[in-house]
Amino acid sequence: MEQITPLSGEALDNLRHEFDASAQNRLAMNAVTAAGIQDVARNYDRARRLQRRFSTTVDNGTVTHQDRSGRCWLFSSLNVARFIAKKNLGLKEFEFSQNYAMYYDKLERVNYFLKDVAALVRAGEPSDSRLMQHLLNDVMGDGGQWTMAMNVYKKYGAVPKDLFPETASSKNTGEMNTQLRALLHTAVAHMYANKAQIDEIIAQTTAAGHRMLTIHLGEPPESFDWEWTDEDGNFHRDGEITPVDFWKKYVDAGLEDYVCLVDDPRVEHPKGRKIGIEHLGNVAGGDPTEYLNVPNEFMKDCVRRILTEQGIPVWFGADCHPMMDRESGAWATDLFEYGRVYNVDFDMNKQDRVRFADSAMNHAMAFVGVDVADDGTTTRRWRVENSWGDKIADKGYFTMSDDWFTEYVYEVAVPRTMLPAEYQAALDEPAIMLPAWDPMGALAD
Repeated sequence: MEQITPLSGEALDNLRHEFDASAQNRLAMNAVTAAGIQDVARNYDRARRLQRRFSTTVDNGTVTHQDRSGRCWLFSSLNVARFIAKKNLGLKEFEFSQNYAMYYDKLERVNYFLKDVAALVRAGEPSDSRLMQHLLNDVMGDGGQWTMAMNVYKKYGAVPKDLFPETASSKNTGEMNTQLRALLHTAVAHMYANKAQIDEIIAQTTAAGHRMLTIHLGEPPESFDWEWTDEDGNFHRDGEITPVDFWKKYVDAGLEDYVCLVDDPRVEHPKGRKIGIEHLGNVAGGDPTEYLNVPNEFMKDCVRRILTEQGIPVWFGADCHPMMDRESGAWATDLFEYGRVYNVDFDMNKQDRVRFADSAMNHAMAFVGVDVADDGTTTRRWRVENSWGDKIADKGYFTMSDDWFTEYVYEVAVPRTMLPAEYQAALDEPAIMLPAWDPMGALAD
């Protein structure tokens, strides 16, 4: 291996001289140190020309707030579900309990992780292998995927938020997750030390995980009396109902049968093939976390059709950080001119950004509007329901340029029935399995 050479004093002097010799560098330093890179690099012309009008808008009411947690995938999937429930209930405002969904997701993940790791330990997987270290480092975060959310709702249903409200730990999950992670790390250490007692370790750790989750999040209801007053002032009483029956009765749009489309831009992963991620899941026995790899334009077309023809929100996952103006609620590929400020050419394309760890799906939201050109198919911009509260953007709603969709949207959830015959057939074929650390296995948080 070639020796790593030190940065010499002479080289550093040359760097300083070159920097000071440029008036542009001095001006950039003065501006950025005083105002920050976002304000200096913001493209004024692009920002003012990004219209906030849409030819189709789906009104989903007041935006939700995930607070200091990584539950965007639960918030966004429940935002799609609440739109359907509101129509069925005749309500203008309604919100599902995200705390309830997180409780059972984390409880199921305790079981999934313990059983998954136990099989590896029994098979002789070294504790310091790349796989084991990845699983240990990644355990008990808040992030997830559409399929994982549906696994929770199919098994445990959902409840109105006022019947299982937020707690201090659901709104700020860091310390709870730290303790749960320590619990699971301890269990794995015990598995390696006492392989003959693995089953007992799993049982004891699962019980401890349940106990810890209930202490932090409360004890979720097994059933509840459901009554409500609709937006016309009419009172309704449905009597006692379980969370599963509540979901089945009021979220009746077949969301559980949706499939996830992804745009994996790497040439070695062919379009029209199904992709899976090893060791990625939450509910043992639930649907595997798999995606159909399709062109980005096909994803756009599906989202456009759902919004314009069915009139319901669409769940999606994206890399939300690049070229984002959080306060005004905008995304566009040229919204910031970082390269001009630094005199650097950021020239990676989407494939390179994924391949070299510069970009991956990290946040889930819902499309609730689209602006379509007069030809009826060309999309121009998108309206997005976020879960960061209503104090930013357009009362929490963001605007996305169509070119930003191309570059940074990775995943959408759509009805299987929308897919052409060849894509539906591909869903029935075995998935190309990618390792647990592959960027397509990134979780939205």
